[in-house]
Amino acid sequence: MEISSKENTHFFSNNTILPVDQSSFKSESSASKGKPSCWGGIKIFLGALSFVYFAKALSGSYLKSTITQIERRFDIPSSLVGVIDGSFEIGNLLIIILVSYFGAKLHRPRIIGAGCLIMSAGTFLIAMPQFFMGRYQYESFPSTINSTVSISPCLQDKSQTPLSALEKSQAKINAGCEKEAGSSMWIYVLLGNLLRGIGETPIQPLGIAYIDDYAVEENAALYIGCVQTVAIIGPIFGFLLGSLCAKLYVDIGFVDLDSVTISPKDVQWVGAWWLGYLIAGVISVLAGIPFWFLPKHLPKPESRKDSSTSSEQSKFIIEENKDQRTSYQQQAKLAEMAKGKSWSFLPDYFLPSLKNLFGNPVYILYLCASIIQFNSLIGMVTYKPKYIEQQYGQTSSKTNFVIGLINIPAVAFGIFSGGLIMKKFRIGVLGAAKLSLGSSFFGYLLLLSLFAMGCENSDVAGLTVSYHGTKLMTDYEQALFSECNSGCSCSKNDWDPICGENGVTYVSACLAGCQASNGSGKNTVFFNCSCVGTFESSQSSSAVVGPCQKGNECPKMFLYFLVISVITSYTLSVGGTPGYILLLRCIKPHLKSFALGIYTLAIRVLAGIPAPVYFGVAIDTACLKWGSKRCGGRGACRLYDSSALRYVYLGLTLVLGTVSIFFSVAVLWVLRKRSSPQDETLSASGERGACGTQSRKDNFVNSDQLIQSTFWPEKETRL
Repeated sequence: MEISSKENTHFFSNNTILPVDQSSFKSESSASKGKPSCWGGIKIFLGALSFVYFAKALSGSYLKSTITQIERRFDIPSSLVGVIDGSFEIGNLLIIILVSYFGAKLHRPRIIGAGCLIMSAGTFLIAMPQFFMGRYQYESFPSTINSTVSISPCLQDKSQTPLSALEKSQAKINAGCEKEAGSSMWIYVLLGNLLRGIGETPIQPLGIAYIDDYAVEENAALYIGCVQTVAIIGPIFGFLLGSLCAKLYVDIGFVDLDSVTISPKDVQWVGAWWLGYLIAGVISVLAGIPFWFLPKHLPKPESRKDSSTSSEQSKFIIEENKDQRTSYQQQAKLAEMAKGKSWSFLPDYFLPSLKNLFGNPVYILYLCASIIQFNSLIGMVTYKPKYIEQQYGQTSSKTNFVIGLINIPAVAFGIFSGGLIMKKFRIGVLGAAKLSLGSSFFGYLLLLSLFAMGCENSDVAGLTVSYHGTKLMTDYEQALFSECNSGCSCSKNDWDPICGENGVTYVSACLAGCQASNGSGKNTVFFNCSCVGTFESSQSSSAVVGPCQKGNECPKMFLYFLVISVITSYTLSVGGTPGYILLLRCIKPHLKSFALGIYTLAIRVLAGIPAPVYFGVAIDTACLKWGSKRCGGRGACRLYDSSALRYVYLGLTLVLGTVSIFFSVAVLWVLRKRSSPQDETLSASGERGACGTQSRKDNFVNSDQLIQSTFWPEKETRL
């Protein structure tokens, strides 16, 4: 699963708090001045980096919008789609340490440019299967494709079917079997997403470090805030692009659209999912071009030339003298490593630092709370489009449009509000913990109300209701057959739904017992359907192509769902910035980069990768009717049990969220226990409370810089 604005925090980079040799700075500065360049401005780099953030956020959110399209196109279950989604994190983890350490010693802008090229190559690779696996084949009644051949849907005697039609049908099946290997081309989608993860890796650590190194200290936070703000716009355009492409048929430009018998509301509909990846790939290429012309070094600002420490040290409280002496010794060892002189100091630094971090109860409890909460949120975000489509009967296009235009702006406003509250009320550590806890508590409480805002199952004969109109409790595979279609040669594996005039959906015209048809394509009408006539509320025995609409109450429920969903998105997002500030303020300054690296690594490994997989497995358990591949084997799910899907999707989200709240309560309890009354008084007056038992000096970060520089995982997609 991609976490588009997650900190790829580096473990060993040149913006860690180190006593750096001043002569090297001065030599770099003089070299830079000796070679002036029109591309050398920090603002040019800022604009280029902002565009890259937009590009990577757009492609990542577009992947989310095409989850159901990929599932149907390649006939794979949700669990496998989850593996594809998580491959981005795997690619990112493969080289994060190498890029963070070695990238800091090389030409950082060009490494970012190379990353953009790799990211675009991965995006193009995702779209490639569309051009090699043949045209999309969906299950359809033969006469709806060729109106010149009159075939009875209920094949009581196969001899009544014209030989030419049987031969054509068999030829199509054989051709499908020959290309069945094409269904394994989802592997290219997985590999493409893996490449996207690899290409995205250097953008965050190297880009942010470059700004931090060469920007004026008081402007660095503002610049980083600008980059993150632009990054939020990317998902909006990503989902809107997904909405546009979902309206277009998958093989647009290759087939006659008049021959397509399914509509965007059909569960077999696949939009032009590949088109958006081509557009996103081109944008990624364009975003990477400026970085090939940017210099390796920029002139150091005058205010930072004589500073012996990095600016980030001044943004945190100063430890006692004993802690300072220890930290400087460790920093000196890291400096040796950063210069490439020795790796022998690694165990001496790594193990004590790791022990120090995991010995900090606030850090370890907040880490556990974050891991569990991101499991909840990542799983919810990944399958939210699928949930809306299946629960409320909405098209993929409308679903993506709603998420992009309503949910994501609510997330952005929530993040801004959280930072504004922190600034206006000058909230300290305890206040940040309370705000983060309150945000999660009320957010998940609102999410609880969504259990009452679901739709009932559609009436599907043999699956959710019997052929006589009563609720079905037996095995659906046996219930698909009834007396009304006993004389027909039907397959239980078909899925070519028709809507009877009684408002009931039938799995196929054959299982509805239809004896005749008229028209072609989407205008096909079936007559003398024996099963439609036996339904207790039936007035007629005709049917039309496509499933029936959901109940009359469903549109109203969908509106309620949107309102609660937007409020929930905003509420959960408010706590993002305070939670991140809590993490930063409760660790020793010299361990900040290392602690953030461990935090990011844990979120990716324990949430970003597994959450989409087990959410997908859980969602698959709610499937009522699986599709069948042409040569055998289970395909994608065609129909879900609405109630079961609601309980699985929302239930799993809420259970994980509740567990994370308990850990957040534990964080608050530990903070209260370890903070003295004097600290709480200071916190209330606008200064930060202590996270440790020792008193701290009141050297605090400027509020404006603090709010603008903070960013936290998954903020663009916390929906």
